[in-house]
Amino acid sequence: MIGLTLERKEFARRRKSLMRQMDENSVAILFTAPVRMRNRDVEYAFRPDSDFYYLTGFPEPEAVMVLVPGRPEGEYLLFVRERDLAKEVWNGRRAGLEGACADYGADDAFPIGDIDDIVPGLIENRDRVFYAMGVYPEVDQQVMGWVSRVRSRARAGVSVPGEFVALDQLVHEMRLIKSAGELRLMRRAAEVTAAAHLRAMQVARPGMTEYQVEAELVHAFMSGGCRASAYAPIVGSGENGVILHYTENRDPLRDGDLLLIDAGAEYEYYAADITRTFPVNGRFTSPQRGLYELVLEAQEAAIAKVRPGNHWNEPHEAAVAVITRGLVDLGLLKGRVPRLVKEEAYKPFYMHRTGHWLGMDVHDVGDYKVDGEWRVLEPGMTMTVEPGLYVAPGARGVPRRWWGIGIRIEDDVLVTRDGCEVLTRAVPKTVADIEAVMASAGAVASERKHLPREG
Repeated sequence: MIGLTLERKEFARRRKSLMRQMDENSVAILFTAPVRMRNRDVEYAFRPDSDFYYLTGFPEPEAVMVLVPGRPEGEYLLFVRERDLAKEVWNGRRAGLEGACADYGADDAFPIGDIDDIVPGLIENRDRVFYAMGVYPEVDQQVMGWVSRVRSRARAGVSVPGEFVALDQLVHEMRLIKSAGELRLMRRAAEVTAAAHLRAMQVARPGMTEYQVEAELVHAFMSGGCRASAYAPIVGSGENGVILHYTENRDPLRDGDLLLIDAGAEYEYYAADITRTFPVNGRFTSPQRGLYELVLEAQEAAIAKVRPGNHWNEPHEAAVAVITRGLVDLGLLKGRVPRLVKEEAYKPFYMHRTGHWLGMDVHDVGDYKVDGEWRVLEPGMTMTVEPGLYVAPGARGVPRRWWGIGIRIEDDVLVTRDGCEVLTRAVPKTVADIEAVMASAGAVASERKHLPREG
């Protein structure tokens, strides 16, 4: 299967859009992510900085983008590693200066080793520098060194930029609305992730370990063309499901426990993020079912609020109202629902928000409030909707039957012109559908177990 990619002209459109928002007499500087060491002589797998990749499509380390609006020789410059055949034998191919221009659209490219000699000349006599201060503190000092060099030439009539502007604010507003090309990639990430979650439901059984289920997820991700997880998978069984960001994934699955899986694939630098919770043995107990159906009702109420014109917090408010009322009905809270909501009495059981932006980063960029008010939803925004309930083991005042139950249901949702689209709807989430999938998988496994062997 041929993979999906963004066309080079989309990256060019993004750069042009950014430069239109900059003053003509300004310059933008953006570094990619640094290489990080895992342990002695071993690096973490490199992933470019999301903002950098969003504007360049350039995937290699040790690279810097400089945009200089109005520069006659070319506005888009890349500083990259030069070709080095001896090093490429060890660490893989490099685009080099020619590739940066021919394959990634740079107007001009320079060796990364020459950046300290070239950039000061690009920023002198400019009014403003657009730069994301504090993102990578190790390079902030380098940028300040360039400014100091320009300042030292003041007696020669050279002026230093008078203002630094947060580049990331502009880029993050651009990233908030997804293009048709981006949505193709996100749908693919969602499709692969959905298949992985379905596989987990089909193979999980008592006696397996959490990391064996994780292995099934990663296998499905890579088989679907996703070379990496968007984040460390959460595979929490029993009481581990009460820990929101549990990633040890090492315990055995026990008969009668729930298994909470929060995992997403990354496809061409775009993330999916799905959570499903299901019984290890294929059948919900009565307490598990009661809490599960309450979370599902809350999610459905929240998704119904994802539409243009509603504000960001409306899905959360809808989920909180349903969960609080349900906790009263189940006897875990006592009192009038409006007052309990106002007092946030639900928080011992539901302590997180109902969603977050989704895109190149699993917790994607973009402000949730504008001028102190919740942001209004617009077509092209993508978000998660993920209410949950978590009853701590030994919770005071809570009957034992509820202890240690952790449930979260999460889908990826696109705001459309007239409502929303659930990108991850392919994964079963009703009690009846989950139990049917697991019963069917169990029957198939049993049949295979009793098939006669050849020979």
